[in-house]
Amino acid sequence: MSSLGALLALTLVLVPLDDRPVTLQLPRMLARIAGTTLVTPPRSMLGQYLEFGDPDALARWLRDRTPGDASAYIVSTDMLAYGGLIASRTPATPEFLALSRLRSLAAFRATRPQAAFAAFGTVMRLAPTGVPNAGSAAGFFAAGPIWQAIQDYANLPDPPRTAADRTASAQLRAAAGPALDAYLATRARNRNVDLFALQLVAEGALDRLILGQDDAGPVGLHLRDLAALRSYLDAWGLAGRASIEPGADELAMALVGAAVAHAAAFRPTIRVVYSQSNGGTRNDPLEFAPIDTTVNALIAASGGRRVSAAIGADIDLFVRVAGTPASDETTFVDSIEHDVHGGRLAAVADLTFLAEDDYPQQRRLVDELLARKIAGSLAAFASWNTTANTLGTAIPEAIAVAAGERMGSYDARAHAQFMLDRYADDYAFHDFTRPALNAWLSDRGIGDHTYLEPIVAEQTNWENRADLWPRTLALLAEVYPQYADAGLTITLPWDRTFETELDVRLNPADRP
Repeated sequence: MSSLGALLALTLVLVPLDDRPVTLQLPRMLARIAGTTLVTPPRSMLGQYLEFGDPDALARWLRDRTPGDASAYIVSTDMLAYGGLIASRTPATPEFLALSRLRSLAAFRATRPQAAFAAFGTVMRLAPTGVPNAGSAAGFFAAGPIWQAIQDYANLPDPPRTAADRTASAQLRAAAGPALDAYLATRARNRNVDLFALQLVAEGALDRLILGQDDAGPVGLHLRDLAALRSYLDAWGLAGRASIEPGADELAMALVGAAVAHAAAFRPTIRVVYSQSNGGTRNDPLEFAPIDTTVNALIAASGGRRVSAAIGADIDLFVRVAGTPASDETTFVDSIEHDVHGGRLAAVADLTFLAEDDYPQQRRLVDELLARKIAGSLAAFASWNTTANTLGTAIPEAIAVAAGERMGSYDARAHAQFMLDRYADDYAFHDFTRPALNAWLSDRGIGDHTYLEPIVAEQTNWENRADLWPRTLALLAEVYPQYADAGLTITLPWDRTFETELDVRLNPADRP
């Protein structure tokens, strides 16, 4: 079969981390850009926020309902072992059960010898899931003030280095009580499950494994876990088949990008351009490595190869960092515009969300892209949550575009839908709607926005839609005038204000 035929026939199967847009919806949208099919489980099996997914139902779904001719399986070990990311941070699943579920995955793989199997898991973040110990969230693991005590304890140097560290450790241990012991046991369980996943790679049951360090900086309890995992990875000679890197939510997209590139017999070359010369040395406070380390890891995870020369690069990745001087900003955007007018694939990763609450700085780049009328000509755009999240969205999207164009299966409408979703979410929602929602809730005496009671959540959902809907339609008219809205839905997928979900559907616009 030709490369083109392989790509057009490509069917991928994904077991996502959970049901959030970034983990479920965006990988599906990404695959459509390159003209491929991504099969995912029924959403009811994935749980929702504090309600966990059903690993045993998912195992049956994999066995009985996935297409026999799927080329590749991409599987979240957290979903199959525990029931999703939130579940993985609780002690609800005993270790023996989590391990047996992953062993069942290895047995299933034996029934699909023609397919590639890639998995992704998380090294547990330092903080448990933070929710108030009230209403429907009452009794959830580490809810309320205990969450903060555990997070502060986990962020201390391990072991404590100073007398002040030792005093703080003792005080926090007393404040957290038995919940801290449960948290530490959960960390140990997850480390053992991640080690077992590495063992599956060594045994050949998995072809590829990425372990992403969920939200954790350069100091804390996670460093001991990372050291143990790296020692096994090195001892078993798994370099090239397994990796440990910052991030979590974006890993499905990275592996979808890699699968599409592989099917197209294409390893795209990517040149990286920072908005200022030292941009790559910065460190996201929620990640253990500098930005440039994350860039390299996600280029490789997504099936690409980094190059330094502009000539011959398939994709230029433009990375904007916070605090870039005005003159450098102008040069940076000029370079993006030069790429666009020169017909090159320009992917943009805007990391200025690291300048917390500085919304004028965060929206400045998109404002400039709109003013120069090049926002709709980019290969990729992302700007959300963490460095790895943003890079792990922009890089695979650009690879999907490059692979699709190379093979003749590129779907321009699917690309516009993905991009409009990013502008509406990362720009309009993050910089305008979400701050307004949080202020609206605070004005009504609701200061905790991490978990909203059902009635409040429904009211907030309506406020979100009322504000974001016209902003999204305005972006559509400005960025993609060649398309018309074919049915836009906007929701809060979980009962909190952290993220929104848009179902963007476009049709060609009627022309006079």
